[in-house]
Amino acid sequence: MIPVIGFAAYSGTGKTTVMEKVIAELTVRGLRVGTVKHDGHGFEIDRPGRDSFRHAQAGAKTVVLTSPERTAEISRRAETLNDCLRRIRDVDVILVEGFKEADIPQIGLCRKATGKGFTAPVERFRAVVTDAEGAYPVPRFDFEDTAGLADWIMKELPKMENADFTHFDDAGRARMVNVGDKEITHRVAIAAGRVLVNQTTFGLIRTGGMKKGDVLTVAQIAGIMAAKRTPDLIPMCHPVSVSGIDLRLHLDEARCSVEIEATVQCDGRTGVEMEALTAVSGAALTVYDMCKAVQRDMVISDIRLLSKTGGVHGDYMRKEREHD
Repeated sequence: MIPVIGFAAYSGTGKTTVMEKVIAELTVRGLRVGTVKHDGHGFEIDRPGRDSFRHAQAGAKTVVLTSPERTAEISRRAETLNDCLRRIRDVDVILVEGFKEADIPQIGLCRKATGKGFTAPVERFRAVVTDAEGAYPVPRFDFEDTAGLADWIMKELPKMENADFTHFDDAGRARMVNVGDKEITHRVAIAAGRVLVNQTTFGLIRTGGMKKGDVLTVAQIAGIMAAKRTPDLIPMCHPVSVSGIDLRLHLDEARCSVEIEATVQCDGRTGVEMEALTAVSGAALTVYDMCKAVQRDMVISDIRLLSKTGGVHGDYMRKEREHD
């Protein structure tokens, strides 16, 4: 239930320095600030020879250190942004560095010297920090004007309150979000995933040799059925009047995989991302079921949202990486 603001920028822009100064400015104004930083390159927080390091080297999955002044938890696992946010208590605002693709209010940073621009269209941000002159559709701040940026954040906090934790009530219990006040807009979501198989399974799927029948056709039907049953499977999903489901499966010989992509559309007050993801998941599970008599170690992987349009949070387009 704490307001969250992200700082999104490419490496070398100076976002850590800006955040450091903003934290100091907000602290002077009486706010308690928490932070989350995403490091895609890995990081080191306990040195070889220290007790925590020795415990971890011995095999401990989680190590907790505590003293009269502070406490630290070191865990050998990756966590999502929401996992990290739920760990933070007793603060007035959480500032996030990184997680550029997260669906949270963000401040975009761009420094001309990097030559990289912003990480997303300017309209994606609530405000920008840049040394590039020009007209911007959102408030603009210079890198030196961290006091002005802090003042703006103070004014924006009431608007951001609870924006990213609307699935929880004041007691922290789960609830279904009230979307009755939202406008009806046309919404489209595209999701994808794959099932990795061995050469034998791949050949049987391609030639129609599976005893249960045509794998791709049955999986396509199953994915469409799954999309329509999404609110029965995902507790907090609203029933959505889906206007179209296009689910496609094809074989990728280079990967030895069944590639799945689902496009779901509706005109409504809430999006169809979960319907698209559920369609892909249902199709993938059906591929597994159709082929499990031949191969048990198939891998369902890379189920992901590719894009979504419509709604108050704006459009989203995933930047596909090489391994995708």
